[in-house]
Amino acid sequence: QLQLVESGGGLVQPGGSLRLSCAASGFTLDYYAISWFRQAPGKEREGVSCISSSGGSTNYADSVKGRFTISRDNAKNTVYLQMNSLKPEDTAVYYCAATGYYCSGPVRRYDYWGQGTQVTVSS
Repeated sequence: QLQLVESGGGLVQPGGSLRLSCAASGFTLDYYAISWFRQAPGKEREGVSCISSSGGSTNYADSVKGRFTISRDNAKNTVYLQMNSLKPEDTAVYYCAATGYYCSGPVRRYDYWGQGTQVTVSS
């Protein structure tokens, strides 16, 4: 099986933090750029963040800049999304996806997707 597995989601109060993990199974992430997407019920999927294969370049949606940090540990074949100062509007299912293309490429260029992990921000 070739897949990505997200973990670390859960219920957190506004202002709290979570760290999501995206671990590859059956392949190495060394040469893939990795993005985090999220989708809330009734809303379109949106890109949250992306990190280049080397980890040397990152980008973030305006809505999460300054609050979220993407990182990767290729030795562990894992990408992380540290989410701080969480807001209710961050509530969504979060997915990681891998592309052999660029972070700025189209969604169709993403070869692998995780199953998603639920993040709920509520008091």
